[in-house]
Amino acid sequence: MIRLLSTSDASVSTSVAQTFSTASSGALPAKTKQLIAVAVAHVTQCPYCIRGHTEAALNAGASEPELMEAIWVAAEMRAGAAYAHANLALDTMNDVATRRAGDQKQA
Repeated sequence: MIRLLSTSDASVSTSVAQTFSTASSGALPAKTKQLIAVAVAHVTQCPYCIRGHTEAALNAGASEPELMEAIWVAAEMRAGAAYAHANLALDTMNDVATRRAGDQKQA
């Protein structure tokens, strides 16, 4: 680990990205796997993963528009989760309002 920390961020990112199974084609082509990896890296907010998988995706033949589209899909999915979880806050607001209304009736 000390050796990894002494190398540049770019070389670590690239090495890590190429080590994973995304580097080779299987049922999905390597380019598709790297685009997925870029999207997931944005959701997990890992800067090393973002750098490494972006470079690996470019090396696998991904275009800049394809990369940006993958990133936007990830952003939409992340925002979708926030929107979906807003129901928790709405439920809590309704529960508190109901309790407060009950407290006012008792007073």
